[in-house]
Amino acid sequence: MALTGQSTRTLVADWWRSVDKWLFAAFLILLVAGFMLSFAASPPVAERIGLEPFHFVKRHALFLAPSVVVMIATSMLSPRAVRRAAFVVLVVSILLMIAALFFGTEIKGARRWIDFGPLNIQPSEFMKPCFVVICAWLLAEKVKRADVPGNLYALILLLIVTALLVAQPDLGQTMLVAGAWGGLVFMAGLSWLWIVILGGFGAVGAVSAYVMFDHVASRVNRFWTGEGDTFQTDRAREAILNGGWLGQGPGEGTVKRLLPDSHTDFAFSVLAEEFGIVACMALASLFAFVVLRGLSTALKQRDPFVRLSICGLVFIFGLQSIINMAVNLQLMPAKGMTLPFISYGGSSMLAIAMSAGFILALTRKRAENRSFTDQLVHRTLLLHGA
Repeated sequence: MALTGQSTRTLVADWWRSVDKWLFAAFLILLVAGFMLSFAASPPVAERIGLEPFHFVKRHALFLAPSVVVMIATSMLSPRAVRRAAFVVLVVSILLMIAALFFGTEIKGARRWIDFGPLNIQPSEFMKPCFVVICAWLLAEKVKRADVPGNLYALILLLIVTALLVAQPDLGQTMLVAGAWGGLVFMAGLSWLWIVILGGFGAVGAVSAYVMFDHVASRVNRFWTGEGDTFQTDRAREAILNGGWLGQGPGEGTVKRLLPDSHTDFAFSVLAEEFGIVACMALASLFAFVVLRGLSTALKQRDPFVRLSICGLVFIFGLQSIINMAVNLQLMPAKGMTLPFISYGGSSMLAIAMSAGFILALTRKRAENRSFTDQLVHRTLLLHGA
C-alpha cells in the first residue's frame, strides 16, 4: 500500500526524533569536506592523464547526492531490516567478487572491479559493512543460545571472504576485514585461549603474505629500509611538512601535483599541505568522535546483535581511517586504502554511506532500549491521550 503524505511526514518526523543527530551531522560534515577537498586534490591528477581539470570533481559530485540518499534511507531501517538488507547485499557482493575474478577489469595486476556501462563497481567495498553486520548477528545468536554454532559460521564466512580478497589480490582489505572480525569475536566474549590461537593464525597469514606476494614484500621492505621506489610516500610526507600548522592556502599546494594518487589514497596529504596540520587534527578528531560516540551508544544497547553491529561498524570505519592516515604519515607500509568520505571513489563513497546508514539505524532511540520506568511513563501518557 502506498504511503500517504501524512504517513510519509510521520515516518520522517519519527526518524528525525529518534536519529542520533550528532552522528548524522558528523557524517554530513565528512561528506561535504570530501567534496570540497576534491577541488584541491583531483585537478592535478586529471590534467596529468589528459582529462579536463574538473573531471574527478564532477564525478565526485555525481555520487554525493546518491550517497546522502543511501545513508538516510538505510538509517530508517529497523534492526531486523538492517540484518536482512545486509544479508542480501552480502550475498550479491560475494557473487560479484567471484565474477570479478573471471570477468572483472584488471587494474595494476588486481581484479577487483566490474564494469556496468559507465559505472565501475568494486563489490568488496559493499561487502565490508554487510560482513560485519552478519557476523555480529551470528555471534549474537551464540550469546543468546549456546547450542547455536554462531562462532563457527562466522569463522566460515571470514574464510570465504578473505579467500576471495586474497585471490583478487587485495591484502589491505583482507587485513581490514580480519581485524574487524577479530574485534567482533573479542567483544562477543570469546575465550582468551581462542583469541590467542586466532591471533597466531593471523600472524602466520601476515608472514605468508610477505613470502608469497612480491608486492607485499616490496612495500614492507621499502617501509623498513627506505630503499627502493618510495616516491609517492615521500611526496606525501613532504606535502604534510610543506603545509605546516595552517597550510599554504586553498589551491596553493605544489607537492600535490607530483602525487599520482592525490585524490584517493593521499587526499589527507593534500589537506595537510593546503589547510595545515590543524585541519588534519580536526578531521582526525571527527573520525574519533564517530567511533567513540558509536561505542558509547553501543554500550547502552540491550540487544547483543545491535550492540555488536554498532561496535563492528564503527570499528571498521575507524580502522580504515587510521590505516589511511598512518600511510600518509609514513607510519606503516602503503596499503591503497581510501579515507572514508574524503577520498575519491564512487563505490567507496556509496558503501561507506550505507555503513553510516546502518550505524544511524542501529543507534536510533527505540522503545526496547528504554528503562522499565521510562516505558511505563510512556504508556501511561499514551493511555491518557498526552
